[in-house]
Amino acid sequence: MPDYEPFMRRALALARRGEGRVEPNPMVGAVIVRGNRVVAEGWHDAFGGPHAEAAALRAAGNGRTVRGATMVVTLEPCAHTGKTPPCAPALVASGIRRVVIAGRDPNPVTRGRGVATLRRGGVEVVEGLLREEAEILNAPFYAYHREHRPWVIAKWAMSADGRIATRAGESKWITGPEARAFARRIRARCQAVAVGIGTALRDDPELLPAAPPEPPPCPRPFARVILDSRARLPLASRLVRTVHEVPVIVAVSSRAPRSRCRALEGAGCEILAAGRHRVEIPRLLEALGRRGLAQVLVEGGGEVLGSLFDARVADEVFAFVAPRVIGGTEAPAPVGGTGPAAMNETYSLDRPEWIPAGTDFVLHGFPRRG
Repeated sequence: MPDYEPFMRRALALARRGEGRVEPNPMVGAVIVRGNRVVAEGWHDAFGGPHAEAAALRAAGNGRTVRGATMVVTLEPCAHTGKTPPCAPALVASGIRRVVIAGRDPNPVTRGRGVATLRRGGVEVVEGLLREEAEILNAPFYAYHREHRPWVIAKWAMSADGRIATRAGESKWITGPEARAFARRIRARCQAVAVGIGTALRDDPELLPAAPPEPPPCPRPFARVILDSRARLPLASRLVRTVHEVPVIVAVSSRAPRSRCRALEGAGCEILAAGRHRVEIPRLLEALGRRGLAQVLVEGGGEVLGSLFDARVADEVFAFVAPRVIGGTEAPAPVGGTGPAAMNETYSLDRPEWIPAGTDFVLHGFPRRG
């Protein structure tokens, strides 16, 4: 059998082109190979648009080009009709002889069905090539179906001395325009952005998603989530004033005054009960997962970010570091909460990388305790 690893690496690179446009769908790339030559390529480019396999078949042109060829694809082809027709039957009909996949789809709706459809149609299926790399690429997608909660990205911007604002609470802007553009690209991956009520009151943000250069064929789900135990979000806030553009979910505790909850609901917000005395992070994430929100970007403040680590639910970190010193013992730090008592209970970041963003740097990694 030929060595398909270079073609799978190419398919993984193609898949990455869909980042920020396809979520909550997975990023998928496909390469059609005949002998040792690439015949055609494709990738899933936009939510609701053609899947990678269909894009590659279309790029190949006529049936004679693909008949008897091999398709190398980063995820098991689907066998169900969703926003687009199923891919596995199309591959059988195309005359593709062999399909090499990195791994099976974790979605129970389609897991294993694509492979079964291909094999029933006489197509050879090879599984497991660069499976780990493919699962890392789509870690949020795999985690969502495995844990039934959103993938949680913790993001903050801080000075070189670890401060997210001055002692007076001023935080605009710690980082430069390039770093802020980088942060908008992270937000584009996600289906929700969350902040605490302290951040909402101090900054009065809109938290709107970045507008894509071209609208996707289907609207992508997105919600703004405010952790607000006592329903203090002002009706005059920019979040509430723009609620009919993008939904606002206000997560409250049972201690929130009913009058405030009714007022926010009357303005168009959704009230989500997520705890008795305070908003409980696991309950909130479970509720967001039921709403199909597969990735949540948590932007602060420090107590909210600290609660993620205390609850052991932070999956990915983007820490923006600016080359400036704020100082002051009363200036807030990015991560609050209770925190561990012992060093061996702290978090380290797996696969850490420092990414330049103008004059700032972004520390990116995946938290692991111990």
